[in-house]
Amino acid sequence: MRIAIVGAGGVGGYFGAQLTANGEDVVFVARGAHGAAMRERGLVVRSHRHPQHIDPVTVVERPEQIGDADLVVIAVKLWDTENVARSLAPLAASGASVVSLQNGVQKDEVLRRHVPASAVFGGACHLSAFIEGPGVIVQHGDLQHIVVGEYDGTASARVTDFVRRCTSAGIDAEVSGDIQRELWEKYVFLVGISALTAVTRLPIGPLRADPVTRSLLADVMREVVDVGRACGVRLGPELVQERLEFIDTLSAGMRASMANDLVEGRRLELPWLSGGVVDMAADVGLEVPANRTIAALLAPFADGAPRV
Repeated sequence: MRIAIVGAGGVGGYFGAQLTANGEDVVFVARGAHGAAMRERGLVVRSHRHPQHIDPVTVVERPEQIGDADLVVIAVKLWDTENVARSLAPLAASGASVVSLQNGVQKDEVLRRHVPASAVFGGACHLSAFIEGPGVIVQHGDLQHIVVGEYDGTASARVTDFVRRCTSAGIDAEVSGDIQRELWEKYVFLVGISALTAVTRLPIGPLRADPVTRSLLADVMREVVDVGRACGVRLGPELVQERLEFIDTLSAGMRASMANDLVEGRRLELPWLSGGVVDMAADVGLEVPANRTIAALLAPFADGAPRV
């Protein structure tokens, strides 16, 4: 299997390195200083659990340069999804499967505008990893998990094969019979920790420990659950409490990627996280005051650090 990883940041770089180290034929799409460093010095993953130094590594600058691929894994920021999807149309038409490990619950709708729906299967991941410097990925904590599945609920050969290859590479991975629900369950968690760690500029430890911010975290996630249910997703009544208990197991120093982007003055995925909740709530006639407030407070930073 030839696997193309589009986006070699924390998610794509980490998982792609593990697959490459296990002997998979992996090509990365990476631009700028990060891509140049990977070509010159290889890809370094600093991880307590699975450190790697992949050298040499196959890197191209644009999806159009991938060549042949059996599977394309998308790991770019959400604002790049439309352009990436458009560029992948020839590969998908030639038989390549496509799975996105991006954040959010609207990503695969964007993909299906440009590639055949049959090419796309659903995917989600849990990982705290970031580019520390050009050519270097650092993982925080031990959590690294991938879940994939077909939207019709079948355990197809392609999803079971991908999970087998991930597991063989030391990646925690599984097949889901309800990938839509899995994506929303992650979305509930992600919107919550992204909102709170970004708007407070604090890691999750003090936020979950303080009764006031813990209550706000629960409110943010509860609104996401309400929107998901209104959209027809089967989300259980205990989900918010389960997500809080999961958050209690995270490293106290953990920050969501949006919080790190905010600190670094980079563009935010806000329109697809709390902002996305606000938009979807409007479509189904719900009020989401906690997420609306978060989206408003972070709006000046959505395109990067505002000019003063």
